[in-house]
Amino acid sequence: MPFISVRITRDGVTAQQKAQVIQEITQTMERVLNKDPALTHIVIEEIDTDNWGYAGMTTTAYRKQQAQ
Repeated sequence: MPFISVRITRDGVTAQQKAQVIQEITQTMERVLNKDPALTHIVIEEIDTDNWGYAGMTTTAYRKQQAQ
């Protein structure tokens, strides 16, 4: 039973886009690893940009810096 965790920033991703990600990851697991789609679990976690950091700063701060 595959369990796949996908973490993305919370910034405008639609329910339709998330459904497509789930569908395509499930199809990939079936095609590449022969995993049963009925047993494949996918969880999408949306993280606030204030709680996601890289380059020594939060994503919120980084994006503000890039916009300037």
